[in-house]
Formats: sequence, C-alpha cells, structure tokens
Amino acid sequence: MNRIKKGDQVVVTAGKDKGKKGDVVRVAGDKVVVSNVNIIKRHTKPNPQLGQPGGVIEREAPIHISNVMLFNPATGKGERVGIKVLEDGRKLRVFRSSGEAVDA
Repeated sequence: MNRIKKGDQVVVTAGKDKGKKGDVVRVAGDKVVVSNVNIIKRHTKPNPQLGQPGGVIEREAPIHISNVMLFNPATGKGERVGIKVLEDGRKLRVFRSSGEAVDA
C-alpha cells in the first residue's frame, strides 16, 4: 500500500520548491507529480497532426516520493504516514504523530 495516493495534498520537503503545497496529480512508482510544483519549461515543435502549437510550454515535472510529506489539516504541517492493519485484514493509512486515520 502506498503512503501517498493521487488526490492527496502534500508538502514539498526538499529541493527548489521546499515548503510549497499541492495536490498529487499522478503517482508513478517512486515519483509523484504535484500540481504547481517543480514547473519546467519544455520547448516543443508544432505538430499539425495533433493540432499542437509549438513554443515554450510550462508543465509539472515528477518529484521523488521521499521529498514530499502528506499534509495534515489538523496540525497544518506535513507529517509522516504509517500503515495500520485492521482486524478484518484491511489496511488503513494513519498519521504517525496522532494515530488518526488519513482518509477519515
């Protein structure tokens, strides 16, 4: 079970965008794409078959999953996440500091 999922609000803990908050757009292995974080400029050629104009396009680049923490709205900070296994075998993500469920 991943500690960070699509749609989670995270805080960047390292790199040029340290301290920024955003929502996870995509998770791919050990990398995550966070909205409005790690913006890069990509110079693209026009592609008339796809109707794509050329020019400089700004988009989000992936960040390593170790450089983001899940945002806890109760404390207003990024916090570590643990996995708790319930009696019926289901797994639940919980904040390590308080033990409260992430998804609840």
